[in-house]
Amino acid sequence: MVEVRLDTLRKTFNDGQVVAVDDVDLHIDEGELIVLVGPSGCGKSTTLRCLAGLETPDSGQILFGDFDVTDLPPKDREISMVFQNYALYPSMTVYENMAFGLKMRNEGKETVDEQVRWAADIMEIGDLLERYPNQLSGGQQQRVALGRAIVRDPAVFLMDEPLSNLDAKLRAVMRTEIQELQQRLGVATVFVTHDQEEAMSMGDRIAVMNAGRIEQIDPPEEIYHNPNSLFVADFVGSPAINFFEMTLEGSRVAGEGFEYELPAEIADELRAGLPGDEVILGVRPEDLTIVEPGAGLVDLRIEVIEPMGDTKIVYVDIDDKRFNVVVESTREIEEGDTIGLDVAWPNVHFFSPEGPKVLTWRQVASGGDAGRGDAVADGSGRPREEES
Repeated sequence: MVEVRLDTLRKTFNDGQVVAVDDVDLHIDEGELIVLVGPSGCGKSTTLRCLAGLETPDSGQILFGDFDVTDLPPKDREISMVFQNYALYPSMTVYENMAFGLKMRNEGKETVDEQVRWAADIMEIGDLLERYPNQLSGGQQQRVALGRAIVRDPAVFLMDEPLSNLDAKLRAVMRTEIQELQQRLGVATVFVTHDQEEAMSMGDRIAVMNAGRIEQIDPPEEIYHNPNSLFVADFVGSPAINFFEMTLEGSRVAGEGFEYELPAEIADELRAGLPGDEVILGVRPEDLTIVEPGAGLVDLRIEVIEPMGDTKIVYVDIDDKRFNVVVESTREIEEGDTIGLDVAWPNVHFFSPEGPKVLTWRQVASGGDAGRGDAVADGSGRPREEES
């Protein structure tokens, strides 16, 4: 087992005109599963290809333990990579596909057989060894691809959107299986996906990438509850976070159909961190509260209700801009109803319009290191008197 380090890694294309990876620093501990997540073109797959040796970085270093592998070819890196399309040889049986890499390393016949059957046992595909890829389901092909990867006993696992070709139910099953496999083997693993739900459910830590840079790298709960930028807040979370474009006027924020008087310490820190008077409030859908008309910050009409099983997503419009609220499925409301809308203020994030987060209410109120549990509100969504 080794740790992996990327030091100021940079990769460009078209003679430097396109910056795919922009001075990325990343440290992956032994046995850790890191998920690189971000929209198409953000640089996550290029970062993975540099790790694999399939792309040569323009500058920076890639280290496996104490060894600089930046300029080593893929075959000398002791990595195993699982691709989106599985890349199984159609003319070879499952056994031959899994044994191919070992044979290329001139391993003995007994060693090859022992390793293949060991990996097949782990992936529960021992009864498929004599079949060909076109005789397998998508899930079975995925297990063969994973088995072929682990049979080589790699120092590092690299996975490039390996579940994107599977249906939703099978993806959920394979997510769990990959996590169990990775924990069992204890190998540093980099998993690339554009699916934020996949990232949140799998990673020990998540690296959210945007325009070739890592915007934030933290455990999933921290990414969700304490995003450090507008981009991270917007990309992670389903249903999406609500953004209210407001103006700070003294200690009052106003805009988007309502205004609110902030506590002095919140207003002072907010003013000190903003480049001007404009501020964007980020409020998760579960932190908006439906109350009786007249009892909240603003009265609105319910436009759409989307049942989600144990919850409902309620959509309302303010000045032609749509916002979403999550409520329990047992809440008796209907489309067309007029409701009051309130905010659980301790959980609100305040962002600069330029992107960075300026502060979170609960962190200021508790001295800067509060957890999610400190965000206490009464039933209306308003903070209790002692918190505000």
